[in-house]
Amino acid sequence: MIAKFLSELDERTGWKKVKEALLDRRIPEASGWQAWLYTLGSASLLLFAVQALTGMLLAMNYVPSPDHAYDSIRYIEREVLLGSFVRGLHHWGASFMVVIVALHMLRVFFMGAYKYPREGTWMAGVALFMVVMGFSFTGYLLPWDQKAYWATAVGTNIAAQVPTLGPYIGKVLKGGDVLGALTLSRFYAFHVLVLPALLILFVGLHLFLVVWHGISETPRRKDQ
Repeated sequence: MIAKFLSELDERTGWKKVKEALLDRRIPEASGWQAWLYTLGSASLLLFAVQALTGMLLAMNYVPSPDHAYDSIRYIEREVLLGSFVRGLHHWGASFMVVIVALHMLRVFFMGAYKYPREGTWMAGVALFMVVMGFSFTGYLLPWDQKAYWATAVGTNIAAQVPTLGPYIGKVLKGGDVLGALTLSRFYAFHVLVLPALLILFVGLHLFLVVWHGISETPRRKDQ
């Protein structure tokens, strides 16, 4: 019955062809630890899915205002079913995501996979890394405790030192001259609206180019 259902679904949606194009990819021949390096991209995508799911669950109980943000975090951890687990998964998943994406970029760089004809794939990956860093920066303020407040103050002040555009960047991030309610509101909007939209856009572009060009071969010595 399940096989018949999947067959009927494939006739109407073509999901098997989509699966073949996205998932049934030929991995270049590699041995030992090198083979594991080709899993970093998929691991990054899995972590993004975990972050999206846990983020949606947290957003159901989070209040993005200076008066209630910290209390809502405490409520999630102490009162919501599995709230502490979900928040911990989101918190540590964010750190793992930065590390895995960075390792993935290093793998691509040192294996020369950014070269012709995959320059566009590399640029989309760089954009994704910047978006991931943006997630880390904007998400850090949301608990609205002392550590988050002063770390964000340092970060926005550094951004304000950029030549020419710095003061404008600082005001856009802060929503004014000092950190306050507008800052928290803007960081929350960036974290749950702007950055996810950019991430989905660049992930789609990145995956399309990976499917189009295929996965680059493992570098080999000339005598091999």
